[in-house]
Amino acid sequence: MNIGTVWGNVWPFLLAIFLFGIIIAIHEFGHFAFAKLFGVKVNEFALGMGPKILKHQKGETLYSLRLFPIGGFCAMEGEDGESQDERSFNAKPVWQRFIIVAAGAVLNMLLGVLVVGICLSCDELIGTREIAGFVDGAASSQYLQVGDEILAINGTPVYSFKGVGFNLIRDPDSTSDFTVRRDGQKLEIKDVPFHQFEYEGRQYIEQDFQILGYEPTFFGVLKNAFLDSASIVQMVRLSLVDLVTGKYGMKDISGPVGTITAIAETTQQAENFREKMLTALSLLSMITINVGVFNLMPIPALDGGRLFFLLIEAIRRKPIPAKKEGLVHTVGLIILLLFMAVVTVSDIIKVV
Repeated sequence: MNIGTVWGNVWPFLLAIFLFGIIIAIHEFGHFAFAKLFGVKVNEFALGMGPKILKHQKGETLYSLRLFPIGGFCAMEGEDGESQDERSFNAKPVWQRFIIVAAGAVLNMLLGVLVVGICLSCDELIGTREIAGFVDGAASSQYLQVGDEILAINGTPVYSFKGVGFNLIRDPDSTSDFTVRRDGQKLEIKDVPFHQFEYEGRQYIEQDFQILGYEPTFFGVLKNAFLDSASIVQMVRLSLVDLVTGKYGMKDISGPVGTITAIAETTQQAENFREKMLTALSLLSMITINVGVFNLMPIPALDGGRLFFLLIEAIRRKPIPAKKEGLVHTVGLIILLLFMAVVTVSDIIKVV
């Protein structure tokens, strides 16, 4: 095996690790930037987890790069306990702490919107919700028409062309209910039939119509960057619902190892360098929005869990005792780490 072949196999994984690192860095930078803005003392800003491999002390903050590229943190004074320092996190007003905690996830989602916009500007056409035509033998052509604008599928709103395919894939049977705009009127079309195909033991609807596209313009890219991102947020939310309701199992979940592997493998499959980069960026947008949405969920140890306690404090006009809140987050962190360990082992088994 020559150097070129080795490099061809290795560089997609290095790119995937780099992109995953960007997601982590943006998230932690959100916390860091607003902590500094509001005068909170930041003890350490770290990228990665585990032993330090690089570190630099600048003023009151230690900047470190750690061995394992699977996370990071922004350690603020008094964040997880009591502190007498007037610049501690808990000494700041509730609204400032709320912004600091939410900033990481918000920056992840804004990064997603930016990357979606970049991908759209590089595409030949931007997809819409309008039906442009049907494949030969399309079962749905007797119910849907060319020119129909798809507004919802099975009662779930469709924000962009991304939402069309995703909502069809979620349908467990061979028919779907559509809400469309036809000739200026809103119509409800029930039980639209489709053919199905099997993949990994599951039956999925086969989309038998094409979506209309138009050439990218500045305002078209700007508009659809937000609409496509809204579709990705919807995908994350509905996927979590499917996971909780048992539609999907542990084998369908990926952690950092699985994420990096998926980016690398998908990038390798693209035909040329331009397609490889656009594929990687498309996955980056989905993952960073996924991270942002997931972190805002009210789960202990996640940003959403901390935001939940801050909302309670704002309503009660006094904080939950630090020890009690810390205990909740500690238990949540242990459960989350155990869950991540199981997912990581599952990822490794899939790779092997």
